[in-house]
Amino acid sequence: MATVSMPQVDTLRDTFSEPAKDLKLNLGSIASSEVLEAGQIWGIALASAFYIGEPRLTSALIADAHNDGISEGMLEDAKAAATLMGMNTVYYRFRHLVGKESYTKKPARLRMQWMGKPKTNKATFELMSLAIAAIAGCENCIKAHEASVQQHGLTEEHVHDAVRIAAVLQGSAVALRV
Repeated sequence: MATVSMPQVDTLRDTFSEPAKDLKLNLGSIASSEVLEAGQIWGIALASAFYIGEPRLTSALIADAHNDGISEGMLEDAKAAATLMGMNTVYYRFRHLVGKESYTKKPARLRMQWMGKPKTNKATFELMSLAIAAIAGCENCIKAHEASVQQHGLTEEHVHDAVRIAAVLQGSAVALRV
């Protein structure tokens, strides 16, 4: 079981209003996992926060990650996952929703070199990408990254925790706005 320290996130969640009490409690639970390694928790949380774009949440996670000794490579991978999935979730969701075979035959012509050679490891990068795909609601991306996570030796429990963290962070971003 991995547990990371998130004191800045804890301070931020104390600002949530009463209607966001459930998210306040849920945000406190993202710092531990029965299956994820500490680096995976950080990678998923950071990539999700970068993608969501709520500045207070992102700043708190970055500060806590630095205090916990997160590597620069993990931070770079989280940024790369957020930016690449920002592009991919639009493109591949479009192709899926339109449903025309003619679009699937066209080359994407989207550069994604970082996905093949992350600074950390492929399994962790795939967990980050999966979390963002879930936030974006890109069915094809979700299916592709879920399969890749498992091909890299991780389990459905890893997938579940990654998506749980992403969901809580998305809800927390909303909680900070209401």
